[in-house]
Amino acid sequence: MPYVPNKAYVVGVGLTKFDKPRGERDYPELGLEATVKALIDAGLTYDDVETASVGYCYGDSTCGQRALYQLGMTGIPIINVNNNCSTGSSAFVLAVNSIQAGQADCALALGFEKMAPGSLGSAWNDRAPPMEGTMSQLFEIEGEKEYETDDFGPFAARIFGAAGQEYCEKYGATWDHIAAIASKNHKHSVKNPYAQFRVAPSPQDVSKARKITREVTLPMCSPTSDGGAAAIVVSEDFVKKHNLQDRAIEVAGMGVATDSPRLYNDRSRIELAGADMSRRAAAIAYKQAGVGPKDIQVLELHDCFAPNELVTYPALGLCAEGEAHKLVESGDNTYGGKWVVNPSGGLESKGHPLGATGLGMVAYMSLQLRGEAGQLQVPNVKAALTHNIGLGGSCVVTVLRKAPFYKEGGHNRSRFGYDFADECRRMTDAELAKVRSKQTSDYVPPSIPEPQVTK
Repeated sequence: MPYVPNKAYVVGVGLTKFDKPRGERDYPELGLEATVKALIDAGLTYDDVETASVGYCYGDSTCGQRALYQLGMTGIPIINVNNNCSTGSSAFVLAVNSIQAGQADCALALGFEKMAPGSLGSAWNDRAPPMEGTMSQLFEIEGEKEYETDDFGPFAARIFGAAGQEYCEKYGATWDHIAAIASKNHKHSVKNPYAQFRVAPSPQDVSKARKITREVTLPMCSPTSDGGAAAIVVSEDFVKKHNLQDRAIEVAGMGVATDSPRLYNDRSRIELAGADMSRRAAAIAYKQAGVGPKDIQVLELHDCFAPNELVTYPALGLCAEGEAHKLVESGDNTYGGKWVVNPSGGLESKGHPLGATGLGMVAYMSLQLRGEAGQLQVPNVKAALTHNIGLGGSCVVTVLRKAPFYKEGGHNRSRFGYDFADECRRMTDAELAKVRSKQTSDYVPPSIPEPQVTK
């Protein structure tokens, strides 16, 4: 008989504020706060967690253990993950897989990042960079020797900027469409207390802002950020045993993809930005869930740079190839349209702490489905999608929906004492004590050192 995986459900989510890297909070604190909030949201303690996957890009090899040991040294497996910008979703994939395979009934996915200010760069100069093929082909396509210098801006911004430029050249769009996308996302973030930026520049303001590359302006770019996010993933038996039906969100479909030969064979700047990974991951997720793009009401899309949102619309099936800018013109990417894309504000304004980004998307979409998204709430959400991409490459697309046995009536206000979505509060000592392991209550966790403040 064919293998039928168990169903997996998200029953708790937690977030810290995504903030500018100032060195004010260290990763153990960020990871701890996100986990404590997820456990409170689920009504569980760390003793219920049987396995954990922890994502981060910048840190030593066992940062996950350092963060989670503060909740108790329970001896569970803790697996650390680094998959570029899709690291958070990759940690989520491992947690979901453990439930679907029957290896655990309760899994934790945690992501956090403590980043350096400024544009991304490699910590290594004595080995081959993972994306050297992508960059060398971009230089060849651009056909300008001087484009290989740093004078044209950070490499990541140049890749996505070039993808946006190719779209404009092929399909008749302009950079005004891309500015409108950035403006839309910043407008959404004004109502998100967890967002790094809460200002709303007009499309004209976005267009006139300081250039980061030849095409991309500053408001079109995601910032480097510090932050954490977490999700508790459980089996159906666990949901019913612990009476969690009022917060059970089904992982209905999950597609994971890496690059295909199109990355290089097509000699396309859009393909260099990972478009085919998005196409294939989305197709897998839709097929597993038995839905299509028209069945989705709200999604968090990986807009590390505004051009990537434009070129990803067709990859996710929201429109035909070459019609993404028409979706922008019609307003079908915001409240009142066919879809609400990035109600959180997206990476451009919510922030982009790499390890936390994908799990933050899962958190926002879970709250939307539970009707607990506060001022960000989209009406009548039945299915939601997350899209998290990392060049080099990896893409994770998930389709989420309420469990078939979902029970209305719960609300995060009763669990936190405040509206979690509308008010960003830091974890309290009482909250930590409530969810720490009782089995290892004699263990004294290490104190979190005072971090060095970045001037």
